[in-house]
Amino acid sequence: MPAEVMDAIDGANATSAPADRLVAQEDAALVAGAKTGDARAFELLVQRHEGKIFSLAYRMTRNREDAEDVVQQSFQKAFIHLKKFEGESLFSTWLTRIAINEALMLLRRKRGSREVPIAETTTEETALPLDIPDSGPNPEDSCLQREQERILSAAVNELTPGMREAIELRELGELSTGETAQVMGLSVGAVKARVFHGRRKLRKTLKRYVESARTYGNQALRTKRSVRDRPRTIFELRPSC
Repeated sequence: MPAEVMDAIDGANATSAPADRLVAQEDAALVAGAKTGDARAFELLVQRHEGKIFSLAYRMTRNREDAEDVVQQSFQKAFIHLKKFEGESLFSTWLTRIAINEALMLLRRKRGSREVPIAETTTEETALPLDIPDSGPNPEDSCLQREQERILSAAVNELTPGMREAIELRELGELSTGETAQVMGLSVGAVKARVFHGRRKLRKTLKRYVESARTYGNQALRTKRSVRDRPRTIFELRPSC
C-alpha cells in the first residue's frame, strides 16, 4: 500500500474528530488508494464494511446464503464502479445503497417466482428441487398465498418510484427512518411523508384488488352453478311424453 495512503489514515487517527468522521476520512484514503490499483486498500475496505453489509443483507433476506450472495455481489459492483464514486456521499452510504439494491432485486425475484407453482426461488436463479415434502401447505393454501403475493407485488408496482423505494427500504429492508433517509439522500421528514402516502395508496390499491377478485369469484361461482344446473333445466323444459 502506498505510503501516502497510510499517512492519510494515520493523520485521520491523530485528530480529535468524532469517530464517524475518522471512519469517513480513513475510507476516503483507502478509496483513493484502491482507485490507483492498490488491491490491499480495497481489501481493507472490504474488511471494514463486510460485517455491517452482511447484517443489513441478513435483515432483509432472512437467509444466510442469500445474505452472503448479496455481500459478494455488492463488493464486486463496488470494485467495478469504484472509479465512478466521486465522494459526494460517504463511501459507507454508497456501499450500503449498492447492497440494498442487490437485496431488493433478490427479494423481488423471489417474490415473483413464488407466483410459479413449481418454483420457490427466483426466476433468474436455480429453482429448488421439485420433491417438496408432503407435510407442506396444501395446494389450496399455497394458491391463496401466491395470489396474495401477486396482488401485493402488483400494488407495490403501482406506487411512484420514490414511494416504492421508501416502502421497500422500510418494510422489506427493515431500515429505520434515519437509515432510509441516508440511503435515499432525503430528510427524515421527506421519508416519513413518502412512507405515509405510500402506505395509504397501498391500502386503497389492495382494497381495489380484493374487491375485484371477490367480484370475479362471485361471477365464476354463478357461471359454475349455471353450467351445473343446465341439464336439469333442459330436462324440465322437455315436453312430457
